[in-house]
Amino acid sequence: MLTIALSRPERLNAVDAALAEELLDVLNGLMRDPETQVVVLTGEGRGFCSGMDIQGGGDPSVETAEGRVQRLHRGIASAGEVTARLREIPQPVVASLHGPVAGLGVAWALACDLRVADPTTRFVLPFVDLGLSAGDCGLSWLLPRLVGPAKAAEISYRARRLDATSADALGLITEIAPEGRDLDAAQALADELLTKSPYGLRRTKELLNASLDAPGLRRQLMAETAVQTLAFFTEDLAEGMTATLQKRPPQFKNR
Repeated sequence: MLTIALSRPERLNAVDAALAEELLDVLNGLMRDPETQVVVLTGEGRGFCSGMDIQGGGDPSVETAEGRVQRLHRGIASAGEVTARLREIPQPVVASLHGPVAGLGVAWALACDLRVADPTTRFVLPFVDLGLSAGDCGLSWLLPRLVGPAKAAEISYRARRLDATSADALGLITEIAPEGRDLDAAQALADELLTKSPYGLRRTKELLNASLDAPGLRRQLMAETAVQTLAFFTEDLAEGMTATLQKRPPQFKNR
């Protein structure tokens, strides 16, 4: 298990270019990492992430090689690439949420596979109140798929704030932890996933992602059949079957 912490607590983990690029480097490494099976994503300090750091973009009067539009585009695109990578890495990702989860922080939280939140968690989508679109870093793709298009429209158009209870009722939260214990609970959930078949977890994440854009049932059935057939040639399948018959926990070796 790998725990990744957003580490700008003095800014409630507001995302600047350096943080986005650093996180991308870690996620790109995970794409090629056969050892790490589960990832936990959290934020240091009082909140998970307060969104894009709109005050930390440098002095606009200082000349740089890029214009303001180009800098903004690059920063937003990098943050969006993090969203995509959270979905694309083979490891399931568990978000550990507390305090503000705002702006692009919502997109990153929703890009995780599972979400553990403590009671202080607040999802904040302020975009249309600020003059921005709520289509931010993948949010307009993720939110309708998690809560449905009508509820996503309401949340986005009304710039809704969702506390942990409201988010849980919408199905956005996997588990509510005691206050201050979200990271412990997220890591406990990750430990549970570590007892599962690594092949099964990775291929299931692939198939769930593919299903979101699948053109139809038959195309998805083809993908599932290929994945399931290969599973029969793994040592872990034999271990899983034997452990079930012997009524003991399986000891998977990713082989």
